[in-house]
Amino acid sequence: MAKNFWETLRKRSRPILALAPMAGFTDSAFRQICKKYGADVLYSEMASVTALFYNQNKKKNLTLDLLRFNRQKEKYYVVQLFGANPEHFAVAARIITEKIKPDGIDINFGCPVPKIIKQGAGSGLMKDLAGARAVIKAVLANTDLPVSIKIRAQAGNVDVQKFLKNIIDLPVAALMIHGRTLKQGFAGQPDWKVVKEARKYFSGVILANGGINDLVSAKKALRESKADGLGLARGVLGRPWLYKEIKKDQVINLKAEEIFKIVLQQAELKQAQKGKRGLVEFRKQAVWYMQGMVGAAKLREQLVKVNSLAEIKKILK
Repeated sequence: MAKNFWETLRKRSRPILALAPMAGFTDSAFRQICKKYGADVLYSEMASVTALFYNQNKKKNLTLDLLRFNRQKEKYYVVQLFGANPEHFAVAARIITEKIKPDGIDINFGCPVPKIIKQGAGSGLMKDLAGARAVIKAVLANTDLPVSIKIRAQAGNVDVQKFLKNIIDLPVAALMIHGRTLKQGFAGQPDWKVVKEARKYFSGVILANGGINDLVSAKKALRESKADGLGLARGVLGRPWLYKEIKKDQVINLKAEEIFKIVLQQAELKQAQKGKRGLVEFRKQAVWYMQGMVGAAKLREQLVKVNSLAEIKKILK
């Protein structure tokens, strides 16, 4: 069994701060930026176990390419998987362990996107207690890496208590709980008491997640949930220094010039990894940095059209 880095972090780095998985955002470039500002754990974008299963013998595997990382600059790195078929999860766990070699593997039981739920994946799988247990067992049996899971406060008739009682005997290393229900989606106030109650049924690392957008909400989440740490998602889009704020317990107000430097650093990483395609992908990430700035609308209008670093530099000059 590979070393459980979660316990290492619990002993030395509380609160544990993670970059939670976000499709289209938590790529290697953004992970490296977040690490620089204090993120302890970095999650990949969601990866389909079905895609890994059916493309396992192909020379070109786009899903595997999506999951590659910089071992020196992205510690600790966790690959998150989604799907519904235990056999697909088993194969995917072996492939990830052997070919990607991350620090851990995570299973998504929390995604509220309808097209994911229709597949019986994400929150759709959380509602299926037997299926969820079978998936976790399949992953545990096919990797020596620490396995974590991400769930919601409730999905259908299954709440955190029911879900955890169903897997209480399985050696899951860490648990990230989005404090909102499936019905809430990404709106409304997260219920941190639900996260606190989870400790009765789970002894591993617990991270609170959902609606944490600034230092005030981060402190409230930690105080009311009694969690070991936080999983930050939308709150760090355009504000990766939120990690530093939480660790220093101090609001950081960066000047526009300082923010532009971060934008350029991330853009350079994207170009180095994917060339022009990387910069096109970066457009939707760049606009988040313009929040609250004078002339933000005009900057966003220009940034969504960029094709080169030179264009980005010209816009931000």
